[in-house]
Amino acid sequence: MPVFDYDPPERFVAGALGQPGARAFFLQARAEGRLTTVALEKMQVAALAGRLDELLDEVLRRSGGTAQVPAIAPADLTDEGPLDPPVSEDFRVGTMALAWDPERSQVVIEAQEMVDEEDLDAPEPAVLRVRISAGAARAFSRRALEVVAAGRPPCPLCGQPLDAKGHVCVRLNGYRGGEAAS
Repeated sequence: MPVFDYDPPERFVAGALGQPGARAFFLQARAEGRLTTVALEKMQVAALAGRLDELLDEVLRRSGGTAQVPAIAPADLTDEGPLDPPVSEDFRVGTMALAWDPERSQVVIEAQEMVDEEDLDAPEPAVLRVRISAGAARAFSRRALEVVAAGRPPCPLCGQPLDAKGHVCVRLNGYRGGEAAS
């Protein structure tokens, strides 16, 4: 099982390539001349960002406010840059896990390769493991949520994404929604 371990990375970001409605989403970690890029779904990026913020809020709450966890992303950790080239998928993410390391005051993020559970001869799945500070986790989360939100605008009636031609809106009983639906 290949383990891509970054403790800590020089850079850890979520990003997307392509046009809204047809974007591909990635996590990317870089350190010491190594670059690991894993593909995942938009909803996985959103879930990771949301869970990171929840984890950090819980650490702060349980510590009574004494943990060195920023409430918002520190400005000096903001990363607005594009994904590092080449964007070449090392594997597709199936499951993810988060943990808080209280001894090092770091977040541990693991993204495990998607596997076919019925294939008994499949090799062990690859894992991307990243250890980052609480501040870096807040900055990662903020950027990830911005990447997710940069897609197609939602329908004002049902909340589903609109493409250039609208969509079949469930709130309009199957009629095509779009600009006229607002």
